[in-house]
Amino acid sequence: MAQLGAASYTGLFRHTLDDKNRITIPSAWRSAHDEGEQFLATPHPDGYIAILPPSEVAKLRVKIEGIALSDGSGQDFAARFFAQTQTLGFDKQGRIMLNGDLLAHAGISKDTVLVGSLTKFSLYSPDRWIRVEQRTAGENFGDLMRRMGI
Repeated sequence: MAQLGAASYTGLFRHTLDDKNRITIPSAWRSAHDEGEQFLATPHPDGYIAILPPSEVAKLRVKIEGIALSDGSGQDFAARFFAQTQTLGFDKQGRIMLNGDLLAHAGISKDTVLVGSLTKFSLYSPDRWIRVEQRTAGENFGDLMRRMGI
C-alpha cells in the first residue's frame, strides 16, 4: 500500500503521446500511489497542464467546500475551473489519458515535457518549456531562489 502524501515529484522527463492521447508517467512518481487513486488535470493560465495528486486535490477540496453557496463569483469560479478540469488515474501501464481540450490549451500535439515541482507535476509543450528555462536561467534563477527564501 502506498503512503499518502509521500510522493515527491522531481525531475524532468520527455515523453511522447500515443495515438490515444496517453502518456506514461515516470514510475518514481507513480510508486507512492495506490491503484485507482484519482488525480486532477487542469489547464494552468500560463499555458501548461497542472496535474494535482490526491494530496493536493484534498487541499483544493477544502478550499472549494469553503465557498458559500451565496457567493456568486466564487461559485462561478468553481464552475469554470472544474468545467475545464479532468479527473484521471493511471492505467496498468502507468499511463494517463488526456482530453483534447487540455492538450490544445498546452499546445501539446505529440511530444511532452513532464516537470516535477515536488508536490505536483506539470505537462508542457517542448516550446513552452524552453521559454520557462530561458526566463529562469542564470542570475534570474538565483534571484528567484532568494525571493522564495531558498
